[in-house]
Amino acid sequence: MKDEQNASGLVLVVDDFPDTLALLHDALIESGFSVLVANNGPSALKICNEAKPDVVLLDAVMPDMDGFEVCKALKAEPETRGIPVIFMTGLTEPEHVVAGFNAGGIDYVTKPLIPVEVIARLNTHMKTSRLMSHTQGAFDAFGQAALALLPGTDRIIWQTALAKKLMQDYFPEGHSYDGSKFSEWIAELEQKQPKQRSSLVIEKNASKLVLTAADIQSDEQWLILLQEESEKAQIEKLRATFNLTKRESEVLHWVIMGKTDKTIAQILGSSPRTVNKHLEHVYIKLGVETRTAAASIAINKLQSVPA
Repeated sequence: MKDEQNASGLVLVVDDFPDTLALLHDALIESGFSVLVANNGPSALKICNEAKPDVVLLDAVMPDMDGFEVCKALKAEPETRGIPVIFMTGLTEPEHVVAGFNAGGIDYVTKPLIPVEVIARLNTHMKTSRLMSHTQGAFDAFGQAALALLPGTDRIIWQTALAKKLMQDYFPEGHSYDGSKFSEWIAELEQKQPKQRSSLVIEKNASKLVLTAADIQSDEQWLILLQEESEKAQIEKLRATFNLTKRESEVLHWVIMGKTDKTIAQILGSSPRTVNKHLEHVYIKLGVETRTAAASIAINKLQSVPA
């Protein structure tokens, strides 16, 4: 009898033994899954790229291209990185289990396979995968820069479009996370109490990327939020927050940076008298009388306004 909760689940089974493929195909179909099969690594990668299965059941030991290599290849590509991989293996030595997790697998089942156990694992990880997908979709819809990591590692499970762009900008290709401030920061997160955890700040030219751990309690994923702080972004935020003109927000930005009217005039290609006039308008809109008070209110307000 079919289980309705599995009806929309697409599973790719990868094994070089026809008997194993037949056993799992029949059991999964009977339980309500849609099933695709592959008997080698290259075929599995091709199917994953084309069909995007919900879960992959992957044999660890296969000729030519083994399951560990297949999994690493899947996790190396943004389009297939988020597909959960469950290893099927008769190798139960600790180093083999560790190798599976290091390759990017999320679980394993041992041979000889017990179909009811395999189906239970599939249901668990499929629910988690769908939850992650919904979370990513929500962040994407609101234009939020966010990414999820495999807990305790710098391995990205998924990331929003904006987060991907920011990570590429601040961690260009050829400068991986390995040994970087990002890896060190991730390693320290779990060791610190929540109140002791600080954000990671990566500076680049006149801008900086701030990464904050939003949720690292889950065993499935750690959620990281990203925010880029730049001169342009701050000026726009000042304009929107205090209903300033573009020039007024520019003047206030440089006041916050500690610049004098003369220096601000040079930066903006204006005169100190004009800068002072803009500053008078800023004082009125912020309800203050001095540049120190204006800077203080602006800084405090900006820190409380989400990106």
